[in-house]
Amino acid sequence: MTAALDLPVDVRLMNMVANTLFVLCALLLFALAAWWGLRHPVFELRGITVLGDVVRHSEPQVRANVAPRLAGNFITIDLNAARTAFESLPWVRRAVVQRDFPWRLRVTLHEHRAIAFWGPESGSKLVNEQGDLFEANPAEADGENMPRLIGPDSQVRVVLAAWRTWRPLLQPLSMDVEQLELAGNGSWRLRTDTGALVEMGRGSTDELAQRLTRWVQMATAVAAKQGRRADDIESADLRYPQGFAVRLRGVGTAPAPTPTPTTAARAPTKAQR
Repeated sequence: MTAALDLPVDVRLMNMVANTLFVLCALLLFALAAWWGLRHPVFELRGITVLGDVVRHSEPQVRANVAPRLAGNFITIDLNAARTAFESLPWVRRAVVQRDFPWRLRVTLHEHRAIAFWGPESGSKLVNEQGDLFEANPAEADGENMPRLIGPDSQVRVVLAAWRTWRPLLQPLSMDVEQLELAGNGSWRLRTDTGALVEMGRGSTDELAQRLTRWVQMATAVAAKQGRRADDIESADLRYPQGFAVRLRGVGTAPAPTPTPTTAARAPTKAQR
């Protein structure tokens, strides 16, 4: 022990440097071995198991579209990046990706449930039950009874909430909302499945619900006075403070008759609806 303590300073320094280099070399060899091991073919992904909503995405389709975009093997794959790749598929709202030993990925897909078309008919946007916009092929939607909602993209949940509030109010007339539009100036209009165009005007959802309720309560009686039914309503304007205007199919404004020698003394007939 005394001899070790009496070693010259330069010898002790060389021993320290040698020990340090030995440790560094050992760490480097370990890192290289780990790098080689993690990339060994034995860890390659052997397959993808697809669970959940697979109505529009079968397992072969998922493999064909997503597998080429997955980087790494069973050990090194980035699950967050893999999740993003799966969620980029049309109709996929959320994906849960997990490692599934041995050497597979298990992904659970949650698809969008389309509740309405969004924007012009030429577009490809739809609205899901949560009020989120997504893009997909509209022809693949179960859209026989889906309405078309129109408005600024930032107001999609406002428009969806209005549709859900006002739709039941039309049931007494056996009508449904076929299209609902929020204009850039804040004015609302809807079109029913009977073809009636209803100008709602501006206001909160509750205020406009009151206007719509008042019109629904009186629409049948107004149409009956002209020998028509509620589904003969062509348009309605609810923007009046204390009432509304209605146009009925087949009931229009007629010109006054041209005076003749026998009728010249009569006052022209006032145009009526």
